[in-house]
Amino acid sequence: MMSRTTIAAQPASLCTVAARPWVLAATILASSMVFIDGTVVNVALPALQQEFKASASAVQWVVESYALFLAALLLVGGTAGDRYGRRRVFIVGVLVFAAASVCCGLSGSVGQLMVARAVQGIGGALLVPGSLALISASFPENQRGKAIGSWSGYTAITAAIGPVLGGFLIEHFSWRWAFLINIPLALLILPLTWRYVPESRDPDAPARLDWTGAALASAGLASLVYGLIASSNQGWGDAGVLAALAAALVLLAAFVAVELRHPAPMLPMHLFRSCDFSGANLLTLLLYAALGGGLYFFPLNLIQVQGYSALAAGAALLPFVLLMFFLSRWSGGLVDRYGAKLPLVIGPAIAALGFAVFTLPGIGGSYWTTYFPAVLILGFGMSVAVAPLTTTVMNALDASLAGVASGINNAVSRLAALLAIAVFGIVMALVFNGVLNSRLSTVAAKPAVVEQVRAQRARLAAIELPAHISAEEAAALKQAIEQSYVAGFRWVMWLSAGLALASALCAWRLIGNKHAGGKKS
Repeated sequence: MMSRTTIAAQPASLCTVAARPWVLAATILASSMVFIDGTVVNVALPALQQEFKASASAVQWVVESYALFLAALLLVGGTAGDRYGRRRVFIVGVLVFAAASVCCGLSGSVGQLMVARAVQGIGGALLVPGSLALISASFPENQRGKAIGSWSGYTAITAAIGPVLGGFLIEHFSWRWAFLINIPLALLILPLTWRYVPESRDPDAPARLDWTGAALASAGLASLVYGLIASSNQGWGDAGVLAALAAALVLLAAFVAVELRHPAPMLPMHLFRSCDFSGANLLTLLLYAALGGGLYFFPLNLIQVQGYSALAAGAALLPFVLLMFFLSRWSGGLVDRYGAKLPLVIGPAIAALGFAVFTLPGIGGSYWTTYFPAVLILGFGMSVAVAPLTTTVMNALDASLAGVASGINNAVSRLAALLAIAVFGIVMALVFNGVLNSRLSTVAAKPAVVEQVRAQRARLAAIELPAHISAEEAAALKQAIEQSYVAGFRWVMWLSAGLALASALCAWRLIGNKHAGGKKS
């Protein structure tokens, strides 16, 4: 995520040559905390369900509360750094994130964990845009690209290691350590920042920040996500669900109205007059909805159904991340050779094939013959698409707007995952409940036992079997639960495949049409 003025000329001379590697180290470590906590929690969800006896919708909120505030506040967080001082806001973000991480690790209930995760999201929204802005302010223009490339590469590596390390901590210690590991990182980041990172501001930053827009976006998205998640258990006709969805409609409409009138809006609507910019962001919304929504359920499937350890589940997506890392430079060259349109059509289409391959495995089997091929195909498809997508976003508008263009696109990608997890959760619950009811009707078990299982259906694959039942009953019930989850998982992956194909079609129709707007904004 880049702040509003990242690409503009910055006073790099204020940062000494000797201090620049330390600036890079501080920003990489800080961003890594945010990226790790965005993924490692998926591996921790089964442990959270077991410890807190939580429903599937409750643990969804552990992910969603974090993503909600991170997505809603990213843009205003970048502008706050430009206005009040990038180092100052960056340090505040690190402190807030670290304090919230402590609260996550000490949470005594799933409700406390949700609140702490929301505060983590606020901290992340302050420090992530500041990371790239500080790099831009500390490095001269001829070294800035290499520095940002190093930041991207190292944060990608930490994002890959994060779930594996988190899985190890969960398996051998506790899920709490997956959050508390941020504390030593913060204790390293803060002195580096105070000692080596110079303060910088944008003299042209707006005096009045768009806090109204940020509040409306946060409240509107929270109402929308609440309504979607609650509908799984309470039904679409529930008064609370209808009220939440109606509130979301009003709040988000008010957000658009405020953005159209604000002198310095967090989301400048006029930028979407560019067909390439609009098309790239629509593609991002669809493709990252497929990715975020589909992969949310993958570790749950591996741990609760397939019997993987938390460590093995954390490592399952390593081939995906490594492909993205090693092929990023190659895929960036595709734009120079073929233009952006072709890889943005082919990449998502390959990703759609990868999602389709996820639907093939049943229960059991080696990772290498079940999920590895799907992870490999998906990783290759995303590798083809991501660098050309970034290039399209950055080239769609004038160079002076490259920072805000990147910021909007990052916010869209996070918003996509936020909404997709809520919507996919509805699909998973509907399919799981339908298949489970069908299979329970044929299970040879006592009616009282069947009803105890059915009463826990909101927990999905985390349903606990009653004690003191026969081995035959336990095996039959376990199989019914697992098959129901696999059925829901397959529907989720087909939905992801459809969204990825839709993003390819979006690229075909909207990207690279010179007559449709070019760089005008």
